[in-house]
Amino acid sequence: MLETVKLSWHVVRRNWWVYRKDFLANISPTLADPAFMMLSLGVGLGAFVADVGGRSYMAFLAPGMAVSTAMFTSFFETSYGFYVRMTFENIFKAMLTTPIGIREVVIGEFIWVARKSALMAACVTVVLLGFGLFENPWLLPLSPIIGIAIGLPLGAMGLLSTCYVSNINQFQTVYSFLIAPLYFMSGIFFPLDQMPAWAQWLAAALPLHHGVRLAQSLFWDENLLQVWAIHLPILLVYSAGLLAWAYVQLRKKLQT
Repeated sequence: MLETVKLSWHVVRRNWWVYRKDFLANISPTLADPAFMMLSLGVGLGAFVADVGGRSYMAFLAPGMAVSTAMFTSFFETSYGFYVRMTFENIFKAMLTTPIGIREVVIGEFIWVARKSALMAACVTVVLLGFGLFENPWLLPLSPIIGIAIGLPLGAMGLLSTCYVSNINQFQTVYSFLIAPLYFMSGIFFPLDQMPAWAQWLAAALPLHHGVRLAQSLFWDENLLQVWAIHLPILLVYSAGLLAWAYVQLRKKLQT
């Protein structure tokens, strides 16, 4: 077990070394996109929107920015990123000639995407804290947990899509019919309680919705223990199921 962890960590270190070569270029869109989203929607559109649940639209939108950043970070890392490493760069073929096996590759990729999602969620939360949109700064250390809770199931979805697409262009279809609905229908941009019952049930079946609820309770410092006791275990179940499925499919893919 310790040997597996050690070898998996080599995969994480390799990804970090590559990522940090252009660290500022890699991280700047992650910080800039939510900031400009808050300015355009929160400030611009928010001027025409009445209070949402007793708070400004900008304050309502903020938690979703942290969650969506973790979602996009994890999905694109394990879809486009993993596909390029596997197909064009042949990184994993090289790794498999060493003591690193398929299990260590998969575990290492999961650890990497969890760390990266945690970092991105924390960075965005710090930016939003600067906007005055995070109620209790003492709760800031909990923001990486949200990144991990979202990063693992969405990262598994990215790995699953990598296993099933036949070329890199097909990720656009996955994005259009899987990631985009998650993004727009999980309660980031509008409250779901006024939607039809079927839409609320659909949102509740989406993992991102539970991440949004975690982030809202954290950002607003509202019913934190109650919300996390409900939605965090649901995300853990999603993570376990999707990670197991991704692991099985990825073993088949890397063995071919």
